[in-house]
Amino acid sequence: MDPIRASSGQYRAGAEDGGPLAGHLTLTVENGGADGRGKSAAGAPRLDALREKALTRGVNPLLYWPVRAVLLPFFLVYFRLRRVGREHVPTSGPVLLASNHRSFLDPFVIGALTRRPVYYMAKRELFERRWQAWLLSGLGAFPVDRGAGDAGAMDTARAILARGDCVVVFPEGTRIRRGPLGHPHRGVGRLALTTGARVVPVAVLGTEHVRRGWLVRPCRVTLRCGPPLRYPLLDSPSPSIALGVAERIWACVGLQWQWLGGASPAPPEESLQRCARRPVRAA
Repeated sequence: MDPIRASSGQYRAGAEDGGPLAGHLTLTVENGGADGRGKSAAGAPRLDALREKALTRGVNPLLYWPVRAVLLPFFLVYFRLRRVGREHVPTSGPVLLASNHRSFLDPFVIGALTRRPVYYMAKRELFERRWQAWLLSGLGAFPVDRGAGDAGAMDTARAILARGDCVVVFPEGTRIRRGPLGHPHRGVGRLALTTGARVVPVAVLGTEHVRRGWLVRPCRVTLRCGPPLRYPLLDSPSPSIALGVAERIWACVGLQWQWLGGASPAPPEESLQRCARRPVRAA
C-alpha cells in the first residue's frame, strides 16, 4: 500500500488497502500555503511534510523504543506512576485515547498505558526548530495549527486510525493546569463517528504538579481508564451530533477523574453566589 500519494496529495483507504476501516476514509493533505500547512515566516518545516511522515513512516523505532525503555521505569519510580484499568485499552485495532490535559508530559505518560506506539497532535510552534521537529515526529507527534481549526491535522488522525493505530486526543484542546476539567470540543466526537474507532476515556492526575520552572519534581501521577466506547459510523456527522458524542465521551472521562479525586466543578448555586459577591464596577 502507498499510504500517501505525494503527486496528487491524496490518500485513500479503500478496499484494496485491507485496513480496519477500509472503504470508509478519504484523506486529502493540502500542500503548502499561508494557512499553516506550509513554511512559516520563521522557516519552520512544512506541516504537511511532517504529517506525511507520520503517515508513511510512523514512529522512528530506533528512537521510540529506546526512549520508552528509559521513560517508563523513570515514570514508575520517580513519579510512582499508577495505571488503573489498563485492561480496557485494546491491544489491536484503531483506538482513541481521550484524556484531560494538565502537562506537556501527558502524551508520554499516557503512552505508558499500552505497548503499542501512540500518536498525538502537538501545537505547530513545537515544530519550528528542526531538531525538535525530528524528535517529536519520531516519538509519534504530528503538528496542529490550533488557532485555525486545522482540518489537515484531523485528516491525519483519521488516516492513522484507518491503518489500525492508536491516537491520543485531548478534547479540551489545550492544557488546563489547575482546578476542574475544562469543556470538550467536538473534534473527538467527529473522529469517533467518522472512523468507528473505539474510544477509551482516560483521566490523568498529578502531572500538573510535576514541573516548576526547569525543575521536574517527584510527584505522584495516576492514570485511570474506563471501558472503551463505540459509536455508529457516520460519513458526515452534523456539528450538533459530533458535540453530543464529545460530551458523552467527556462525561466518561469525568467519571474517571472524579474517581481519582480530581477537583469537581462548582455547583451552579455556589457560582451564582460568588458572582453576587463581586463588586460591580461603574461604567
